[in-house]
Parts: sequence; structure tokens; C-alpha cells
Amino acid sequence: MESAEQRQQDKKQFLGLWMCTALVVGNMIGSGVFLLPSTLASIGPISIFGWLFTAAGAIVLALIFSRLSRLEPDVGGPYAYARTGFGDFAGFLVAWGYWISIWSANAAISVALVSYLAVFWKPLATNRVLGAVVGIAAIWLLTWVNAMGIRRAGWVQLITTILKLIPLGAVAFIGLFYLNTAHFSPMVQGDLFPLSALTASASLTLFAFLGLESATVPAGNIVDPRRTIPRATTLGTVIAAAIYIAGTVAVMGIIPIGSLAGSNAPFADAASIIWGPWARYAVALGAAVSCFGALNGWILLQGQMPFAVARDRLFPKSFGHLSKRGTPVVGLVVSSALVSLLLIMNFTRGLVEKFQFIILLATMTCLVPYIFSSLAEVMIMIKLKGDKPLDRKRMIKALALGIPGFVYSAWTIAGSGAETVYWGFLLLIAGIPVYVWFKWRQATGSPHSFGV
Repeated sequence: MESAEQRQQDKKQFLGLWMCTALVVGNMIGSGVFLLPSTLASIGPISIFGWLFTAAGAIVLALIFSRLSRLEPDVGGPYAYARTGFGDFAGFLVAWGYWISIWSANAAISVALVSYLAVFWKPLATNRVLGAVVGIAAIWLLTWVNAMGIRRAGWVQLITTILKLIPLGAVAFIGLFYLNTAHFSPMVQGDLFPLSALTASASLTLFAFLGLESATVPAGNIVDPRRTIPRATTLGTVIAAAIYIAGTVAVMGIIPIGSLAGSNAPFADAASIIWGPWARYAVALGAAVSCFGALNGWILLQGQMPFAVARDRLFPKSFGHLSKRGTPVVGLVVSSALVSLLLIMNFTRGLVEKFQFIILLATMTCLVPYIFSSLAEVMIMIKLKGDKPLDRKRMIKALALGIPGFVYSAWTIAGSGAETVYWGFLLLIAGIPVYVWFKWRQATGSPHSFGV
């Protein structure tokens, strides 16, 4: 039996509220936010209302995950909720898509990191081999950090999140004092109708909130998960939403819409107008730190997700082993090897298009867990009720969040485009033979892992 001293020592290795909040904020705020104002400028200032609509949908999802984390504070987050509510098969599909999404997206974040570092080290922009080496080095450095213990990874996440929020927050909130209201007229650019412009802007901004569920995944390594996860999820989503919206308002108010639409670094340009040329480099450094922090957070999750599935005998047994430091090293290493492979593909001439295609699929598969999680609480209540009548008040509360969350998630997937949905669906069903394999191994009493 574990001693009280050992339990206290283990607790010191867990993540608290601020590290969990940093995981949520850090995973949501990656590289995309630094470019979004330019993309939205072609639509017009009405895109600010698109941000508000998207933020409202993200907060609904955050509240759903908060309720689920109280009901089912188990490692795996969306996977655990889908499995408990809908069964093994649904849980496996969620985990399969989510895991692929994580390590595919990590390759994209690595590329973005190298591109921002190229501002300070010019050869990175032209030397493909050097760029690949630096990107892969960052991946394995952070893999080592995560393998050394989740608490150490949590500190890296907390520090990088604070550092990335400094330049973004400075432009977003100080920039509000430099607004030129003339830049907000007309509200819609080009020939777009207001409703079409609002829908288009919401479609562009909704992907900025992917990762709001991050605190639910390592639930087994969080202090008081029933309290910490809901607070971190909601707080992190609100912080990110505030930065996104204030940042877009500030940048649009500082830079004329026509110039903003052609900017490759809108936050850097806005900072340069406020403080001078040196500020451009400060924002570029902040963007690099932002990518580094997001990479650290998603690498943490890429080990936790297969660990949760392997523990339920739906993935190779080796992924379920913990090191002496309590980390799922096999999942971390295998996932980082796949990230490295994708990164090499991206930096190999002729394969860039294939890499972008993989990232497109990764985005769609990351949205599937939201669909299942939206109504998971209702299914869990139905399954656990036994002979007792359903708690109507609790069911109404679950449906009041679940139905809007489901509709919002479905609309999000539809908004990602027909081609993405088509190939994303094929990617998900590709996991069915893997699921059948593990179920067959279980039924025949055979070892359920490869080579273990």
C-alpha cells in the first residue's frame, strides 16, 4: 500500500490550477492568431462580431467539458467521456482521430516555429535541411522535457504562456488607446452581404479555439481534478477569447483595412506603429515563444491520449506503461517519431502539398471529440440511472448546454469544407480495422499489443 509520504510526493508531480490554465491557453494560442487579423481584414470589421459568436460557442463547449470533468475526472478527457457515454467503439474513434490530429498538428507548429525563428536567423528561411534539423531538435527537446515528468512540462507551459501573452496583450490592450475609428467603416468589405460576411469570419476564427479541452486529457496528473479542470478550462477559454477579440479590434483600429489585408505580420506591424521598429522583433520573438509553448502542450497530450486508450486495452499495451517519473514515454517517443517524419516530408521538395493535406485532415479529426462530448453527459446519466428515474433538472441542464454544443460542433465541421470532411471521414474509418484487431485479440485471450 502506498504511504502517505509517497502520496504527498506524487502530488508534487501533479499540475495545479495555473499550470492547467496555461495548458489550455498555451494550446489554443499558437501561431495562427498572429496572422488572423490580416485574414479577417478582407471581410471587414464585422469579423469582430464573428469572433464574439465563435467565442460564445467555445465557452459553451468549455462549460460542457467542465461538467464532464466533474462527472468523469479520468485520464483521456474526450476519449474517456465518449467511451463512458457511447461505448468502446465511439471512445476508440475519438481517441484515434484525436491522437492523429495531435501529432499531425505538432508538425505544423514546428514549421511555424522555424519560420518565426528565421526572422532572427535568416538561413532558416532558405536552407531546407537546416530548417528540418531545428524543427526536429525542438520536438525532441520538448519530448525529453515531458518525459522527465509532467510537472516539469507544466512549468515550461506556464512560463511560455506568460511570455507569449506579453506581446499579444500589449498590442491588444495598449493598442486600444491608438484606435482610429475611421478604420471600422465600412463594416463589410467588397460585395459580401452582412450575414455571409459574419458566417465567413466565424468559420475562419472557430479553429483558434481548438485545444480548449486540453486540461481534461491528463486528468490523472492533476491536483483535485473535479475542481481544477472545470476552473482551468473555463478560465483558459475566457482568457484566450479576450486576447483574440481585443487583439483584432486593436490591430484593425491601428492599421487601415487595405494595408492590413496585405500584411504578413499584423501584430508586428501594429507594434511597430505604436513603439517603433524594434517592437517588430519583440512580437516575432513572442510568436516563436508562442509556437514553442503550444508545441510543448500538445506533446504532453500526445503521450497521455494513447496511454488512456492502452489502459483500456484498445491500444498496444506498451503505450500504457509509465516510466519511473510517471510519464507515458512510449506514447511520447512514438508520436514524436511520427511528427519528425511529417516534418521531414514538409521540408522535402515536392511533398509540401501532401503535408498541408495531412494538417487539413488533422483539423477536422480534432473536432470529432466535441461532437461526442456534447451529448456524452446525457448518455452517461441514462446509463448510470439503473432502476431510478432520471434527474430531470440535471438532464435539462445537460441538454441546455449539450444541444447548442452539438449544433455548434456540427456547424464547425461543415464549415471546414466538403473535401476536408470527406477525407477526414475516411481517416476515421481507417481506424475500424485496428479496433476490430484489438477486440479480436481480447476475445481470443491473446496479448493485445504488438511485440509485447
